[in-house]
Amino acid sequence: MYDSFSVLIGGRAGDGVNEAGNLLGRLISRLGYRIYAEVDYPSLIRGGHNFCVVRASAQAIGARTDALDVVLALTADTVDRHRTRLRSGGTLVVDAANVKDVPRGADVVAVDVVTLLKEEGAPQVMRNTCLLGAFARVAGIPWETVEDTVRKHTPREQELNLRVARRGYQAAEQRRVLPSLGRAPQAVINGNEAIGLGLARGGLEAFIAYPMTPVTGLLHFMAHYAEDFGFTVVQPESELAVMLMSLGMAYAGRRAAVCTSGGGFCLMTEGFSLSGAAELPVTVVLGQRPGPSTGLPTYTSQSELHFALHAGQGEFPRVIVAPATPLEAYEWSPAVLGLSWKYQVPGVILVDKTLCEGSFSTDAGEAMSLPVYEVAAWDGASPYKRYARTDTGVSPLAFPPLPGEAVKVDSYEHDEAGLTTEDAAETVAMQEKRLGKLV
Repeated sequence: MYDSFSVLIGGRAGDGVNEAGNLLGRLISRLGYRIYAEVDYPSLIRGGHNFCVVRASAQAIGARTDALDVVLALTADTVDRHRTRLRSGGTLVVDAANVKDVPRGADVVAVDVVTLLKEEGAPQVMRNTCLLGAFARVAGIPWETVEDTVRKHTPREQELNLRVARRGYQAAEQRRVLPSLGRAPQAVINGNEAIGLGLARGGLEAFIAYPMTPVTGLLHFMAHYAEDFGFTVVQPESELAVMLMSLGMAYAGRRAAVCTSGGGFCLMTEGFSLSGAAELPVTVVLGQRPGPSTGLPTYTSQSELHFALHAGQGEFPRVIVAPATPLEAYEWSPAVLGLSWKYQVPGVILVDKTLCEGSFSTDAGEAMSLPVYEVAAWDGASPYKRYARTDTGVSPLAFPPLPGEAVKVDSYEHDEAGLTTEDAAETVAMQEKRLGKLV
């Protein structure tokens, strides 16, 4: 049994490296191993060097190691960049047509991928599937396990993918045996998926976002499953529109969440401050990446805690969580949504690229039960005061249309009815009301 086993697949953007990495992780997971998979890619649509490292262990893991047991190379660049990371006894599995020179003395399994694809009438984008099959043979994984994995996780061109994987499997040579651990596999999900599932669990009604790495995958996930979960997904023209649209949803009584990265959150901060002043709840998924400014768009960082703590002018309460695993993201995302509505404040789910795009073995059955976050509701006694002062600082909520009543919110300082004021005593009272939610 391997205490830790790592495989890397590398190629160019557009070679399907990410998809192949996901499938590799699920394939090894079916043997009972716990998985962590990390993707690395430059800010390019095509070209460059992309790779995915899948690490497997009998124990729960949340990071990769530098040492590799197998490298699957779709390009010569992959060999050049990663050959020194191969452990003693490691294996290079290469696309023979694209990798001509290999390190002297290395254990190499060369597969004529291009010819195999031509014979099957398959497109070049399936080179990754062919090397997946070759890896399974090298690692001593039974073909039946490969077939089951492909059938479950490759809905498009399933039969063609299976034929291509089978040809890669037959063309390779076994080098080791990655034994089954004889236990049920856990789900392999990334942080973006866990956040989306958590928000859906918390009763999300609208998700609004403008794509920005590393949370673009969250927008894709929410859009894909919007009909299944029963919420609305909108991609407006900018991050400013994202935040203001979400506040409009909250004003109308709909639970909304948004996602962005540091640069987008810069544009959202005025609206974030409006959320604090108007006491309109919104949940922001803030995916960190290196800055300042554009920084490194496709890499990871944890440098924006102070930004999240102090974003927006003036003082107002906010809820912030920073999950470290998909399980925590699944548990804490609905908590932020619920607390944001309970206290009528903005909330932030602070994450990074490692969590958002990394895939982890996760047992959702271990998740804590979801607490009930009661929302203060108006009792119908006229007149309705949107900012009525209470012992808790939380005013009863009502939403338009409300016959005979006005539901007025304001970014300017205001009185209990929501009417603009510059009265000193009223200003102090409202400031104390908002900050009183912290007590």
